Amino acid sequence: MGPVPAGVLQLTALIGALALAYVPLGTYMARVYSSRAHLRVEKWIYKGIGADPDTEMTWSAYLRGILAFSVAGVLFLYLLQRLQGVLPGSLGFSSVNPAQSFNTAVSFVTNTNWQSYYGEQTMGHVVQTAGLAVQNFVSAAVGMAVAVALVRGFARSRTGALGNFWSDLVRGTVRILVPAAALAAVVLVACGAVQNFSGIHEVGQFMGGSQQWNGGAVASQEAIKELGTNGGGYFNANSAHPFENPTAVSNLLEIFLILVIPFSLTRTFGVMVGSVRQGYAILATMATIWLGFTALMMWTEFAHHGPALQAAGGAMEGKEVRFGVGGSSIFAVATTLTSTGAVDSFHSSFTGLGGGITMLSMMLGEIAPGGTGSGLYGMLIMAVIAVFIAGLMVGRTPEYLGKKIGGREMKLAACYILITPALVLVFTAASMALPTPPHSMLNSGAHGFSEVLYAFTSAANNNGSAFAGLNANTDWFNTMTGLAMLLGRFLPMVFVLALAGSLAGQQPVPVTAGTLRTEKPLFTGLLVGAILIITGLTYFPALALGPLAEGLA
Repeated sequence: MGPVPAGVLQLTALIGALALAYVPLGTYMARVYSSRAHLRVEKWIYKGIGADPDTEMTWSAYLRGILAFSVAGVLFLYLLQRLQGVLPGSLGFSSVNPAQSFNTAVSFVTNTNWQSYYGEQTMGHVVQTAGLAVQNFVSAAVGMAVAVALVRGFARSRTGALGNFWSDLVRGTVRILVPAAALAAVVLVACGAVQNFSGIHEVGQFMGGSQQWNGGAVASQEAIKELGTNGGGYFNANSAHPFENPTAVSNLLEIFLILVIPFSLTRTFGVMVGSVRQGYAILATMATIWLGFTALMMWTEFAHHGPALQAAGGAMEGKEVRFGVGGSSIFAVATTLTSTGAVDSFHSSFTGLGGGITMLSMMLGEIAPGGTGSGLYGMLIMAVIAVFIAGLMVGRTPEYLGKKIGGREMKLAACYILITPALVLVFTAASMALPTPPHSMLNSGAHGFSEVLYAFTSAANNNGSAFAGLNANTDWFNTMTGLAMLLGRFLPMVFVLALAGSLAGQQPVPVTAGTLRTEKPLFTGLLVGAILIITGLTYFPALALGPLAEGLA
């Protein structure tokens, strides 16, 4: 079988697996967030943190809970890294320096998992498991909680209550992420992923000499890294490393884990608002963009220009032979269209247009299907904007799911879509204007600019992947990407929760003959067009200076 049919077969198998999981997982998650009962272990957690899970919260109280929890997480993870040198299981590694500790703490708490360090040479077992792995669970659960709060805003009326953050956080972790990650870890171990707490070993090399390697709880961290769309790898090579991703089968499983919760949350949305067809409309929008980008990426990477690429069956530079062009292309699109950031190939070595696709995937706002929770609430914000555009076209007040989209709602939605591009472009411009980037960039010209643009696109969108041609382990990049991650994570949440509170307080509007049917294919097409046009107009000048200039050269 040739490389192209093999890639298509992998994509077909992936779609089939996602389709099988969609209804049961999506319905189960809706029941989790709608249930009034608490498990015994959950009651213990509530008692330990002093929270009342049955108290309803306004949007501002919900936000305060998120911020308090996240600040505590940043401080704990920062101190854990700074004290690593005196902790057991440190593998002899010293404490992490202040700038990198700040960057890493912010990175994992914001679900970005950007890494400016070599994991196997920097972090010991305690920091990896008690610090980074824990944040992989809870940061994903925070994103899901915000998405559920927005869904409740659409589902409820004449109330300012959006649920209870502590209850949503604990339930998402205990009932969804932990059991699913445990099952996935067992499968990854069966595929050959490493799971131990071994020390450093001297390993011989094929060409002579030796290299030092340490083990770790790799499979379990790999499972939640993908399932929670986190992306932080145990090793510097991330999911290209054979200890994390041994075979083509494990590669396909990891892509499935990245996509399964974000796609299934559209079913959760449909069930909770009382119309599964609304969920199917959002799913169709996400799937259309994902499939389109995947097909475009496979085409650019399989294109044969010259005898070397013809002999290799595609652009194999920077890609693992065990995954091939097809598996690497599917992974690259999945990880950048979500907030995962894991990589099984060297994005800097993709074709010029292929690298541009990975950047544009993040620039869309990572909503197709997006991160765990963040993808759904980002797509619902875009749906609000699409409804508003449709209302302007026909000259009537826009409505979505029985809620009027007025001036307040549109201001909040506009702030949401503007904040991330502003962060990306301002931080990129500041970095290029200073003398630091030329010393950090391994390439000059359009590709060098793409490296910096990619870094801040990844940070502000809470993705975490890198072009890998940029040395980001400097005080400037550690600090600036850290700020971009913080602002890119929590400022949008402010606007999402404020919008949810505004919607929840409204009186439902009855459906009339003039109401836009948002569950129809026409609305799906409008939503796809709005997403692509808004993103294209925002980022096109920057893309023209980097990947487009390189690809067309």
